[in-house]
Amino acid sequence: MSTSYRIGLVGKPSVGKSSFFNAATMNDVPEGAYPFTTIDPSVGEAYVRVDCAAPEFDEECTPNVGYCDHGTRFVPTKLVDVAGLIPGAHEGNGLGNQFLSDLNETDVLVHVVDFSGETDLEGEPTEGHDPREDIAFLEEELDQWYLDILEKGIKRYESGYTTEDDAIEEELAEQMSAFKTNEDEIKLLIRRTDIGFDPDEWDDEDQLELAREIRKETKPMVIAANKMDTPEAQANYEEITSDPEYEHLTIVPCSAHAEKALKSADKAGVLDYRPGDDGFEITGDVSGEQEQGLEQIRDFLDGYGATGVQAALETALFDVLGVTPVFPGGANGLGNERGEVLPDCYLIPPNSTAEDFAYSLHSDIGDGFLHAIDCRSNRQLGKNYEVEPRDVIEIITTN
Repeated sequence: MSTSYRIGLVGKPSVGKSSFFNAATMNDVPEGAYPFTTIDPSVGEAYVRVDCAAPEFDEECTPNVGYCDHGTRFVPTKLVDVAGLIPGAHEGNGLGNQFLSDLNETDVLVHVVDFSGETDLEGEPTEGHDPREDIAFLEEELDQWYLDILEKGIKRYESGYTTEDDAIEEELAEQMSAFKTNEDEIKLLIRRTDIGFDPDEWDDEDQLELAREIRKETKPMVIAANKMDTPEAQANYEEITSDPEYEHLTIVPCSAHAEKALKSADKAGVLDYRPGDDGFEITGDVSGEQEQGLEQIRDFLDGYGATGVQAALETALFDVLGVTPVFPGGANGLGNERGEVLPDCYLIPPNSTAEDFAYSLHSDIGDGFLHAIDCRSNRQLGKNYEVEPRDVIEIITTN
């Protein structure tokens, strides 16, 4: 079980976004090097890895959802492949409005960028395209979208719809509530941009700056530098990651094609491969051509440590969003009355307390919360205890 986090997969057409989605979920979504292959947002189940706690107790876990492979727990999360983005999406171009509303259903973004430079801004084949343009283009589209909504809030405030007592941050929080923001956050971001609290004094640049800050806070992003198995992409990656202008971004080198090939071969029983690993073992018969392809993938793994597909998802959830994985313990430490061992691993928001965790299990459990027990140390924990990653916690409740 987990709080249902949704990772949005975004990017212009033909950059390998569908390949990434398929590699992450192994669902069959049509792939094709032409715009709008993905028309409806495809929602698939992907997995993030968590070190299972069961081995520390000399136990073997029995997961309800996901699976465990040699002490690595694969915990499900939702991956949303958002339909084709093109310039002017915020003005409704292409599938613009659909794109933006699908995007709004997500908690964090993975922006798939073709680092080989073989597709232009419209997703058409080209050579020598600068991936920086793609990175900037998505951020600008989102900033303009946020700005449109922010401006509506400012207009409402200035037109006197609100009462005299309402502060600008209240109006903007209400206007932008779809982005899961609130008054305190807006207040903090206005302070951060240092534009003051009187919208009459904000110029266009101030408004854009505030819109950008709200976007960065509510739609954090990881860049999946795709097609990194090409020399052009590797050269671009070196250049961009050493450029101070891109320090604010988390960029993960990846090859969706390699991940898909390894998972397919593993499924066919030709090799042993566990998603996210830095290597694989050929266990079946392969042709000379297949072996050559696999050796090229092996070289890539040696250079980058993994295909990067798992790393992009885990970086988005754990590093960027700060999501905390936690195991509910049972009356005898790990098990429950059905004899299952650590059947669940919950993904809960950062800085959650033991009481918050109780509520994420069930509202009744939260309402009746007495205390929690750390199953490793048998220590009693109060409701304000801040849950740590991979804690094994039993909740004692009146309900």
